[in-house]
Amino acid sequence: MYKSYVAKPLEIEREWVIVDAADQVLGRVAARVADILRGKHKPGYTPNVDCGDFVIVINADKIRVTGRKAEQKLYRHHTGYPGHLKTTVYKDLHAKHPDRVIEKAVWGMIKHNRLNHRLIRHLHVFAGSEHPHTAQMPKLLSFDQFPLAKATA
Repeated sequence: MYKSYVAKPLEIEREWVIVDAADQVLGRVAARVADILRGKHKPGYTPNVDCGDFVIVINADKIRVTGRKAEQKLYRHHTGYPGHLKTTVYKDLHAKHPDRVIEKAVWGMIKHNRLNHRLIRHLHVFAGSEHPHTAQMPKLLSFDQFPLAKATA
């Protein structure tokens, strides 16, 4: 008889991972980071338990987008007052706050349920190559080690 494994919150071992976003495409980085935050790369993945790792994204200012997204991609925010829909173009947001671009992309790829606020707190994005988390001894993760799942036709 087979038994399914269900991860319990006290049994989860978390790691710290560094992702270098220099010269990488925004959507591909965000998809991989979202999977690591959820814990989908671990064999004991359980959908209703926070079993992911902590992720540090460095060089957010060197990330790129394809096509004409730099001029056409819009970020919208409503203040709550009538007629106060604020719109920002990717190019302007990336120039002022490159870390927010990755945070918003990862937020859009995380499942929106009760775990999402806890998962997004495990994401740390920095514009440069320096970060204050050296005491956690993070491992550098290359995209060859954690490829996206290939579609089978």
